[in-house]
Amino acid sequence: MSRERKIAETFVELADTLVADFDVIDFLQQLTVRCCDIFAVADAAVLLAYPGPQLYSPAPCDPSPALLRVLELALTGGPALDAYEDSAAVSPGDLSQPQVSWQDFSRLAREAGYTYASAVPMRLREETIGSLLLLRGTDSPLPADDLAMAQAFADAATIGLLHARSLRHTETVNEQLSAALHSRIIIEQAKGFLAAQRNIPVGDAFTAMRSHARHHRLLLTDVARHVVAIGSLPEPPPPPSPSPRPASPLRRPAAGAAKARDE
Repeated sequence: MSRERKIAETFVELADTLVADFDVIDFLQQLTVRCCDIFAVADAAVLLAYPGPQLYSPAPCDPSPALLRVLELALTGGPALDAYEDSAAVSPGDLSQPQVSWQDFSRLAREAGYTYASAVPMRLREETIGSLLLLRGTDSPLPADDLAMAQAFADAATIGLLHARSLRHTETVNEQLSAALHSRIIIEQAKGFLAAQRNIPVGDAFTAMRSHARHHRLLLTDVARHVVAIGSLPEPPPPPSPSPRPASPLRRPAAGAAKARDE
């Protein structure tokens, strides 16, 4: 698939928040997956300050232990926090020559194998709800055009989230966003359980759960809970029963036809 087609499909995915079974966790996970694929970054993560003012990292990024430690520091210093607070993109920063406020973040990021870090805000007009962090492990920074495209993705994702909030009960989307951080625990448990059960890498276990959830229109967190509680992926929901077709009204014969029968 060409890069242009991937970009087009990403915008379609980010606009698809109007479905009845909208899953915030899977939505944000897909954003990070697409960024890693299209921009050739080592890792991407969404950090939210929604529905409250404090920045936090939700579960969808499926982080490795090393990335988890980096994200914990990203909440208190680094490009993600700067992008959120200033509501502006942070150009790719060389982690070997970090800003003073990035010292701790940069040290841990370099230890994890990252070389450049950049971030874009998740914003709509005057409202900023978080940021998208992009971590690169190459000898060159993220190109400026890619950073601009990442900003477009983040803007589209923000519009989708806020529209989902306005078109549904606000509490529903708020609860999903608030639960994103806490869902990491159950997802991590389920990944480990499924990996051990199937003798596969943990990353493959996560992919299996996520593919199952997307294919059968299930919430990723619900799939993870089922794996932990039952020991297997949940059965797909039964197809909806077809609605009975209304009986066709009896057609009255035309007057000429009735007369012909009488004769």
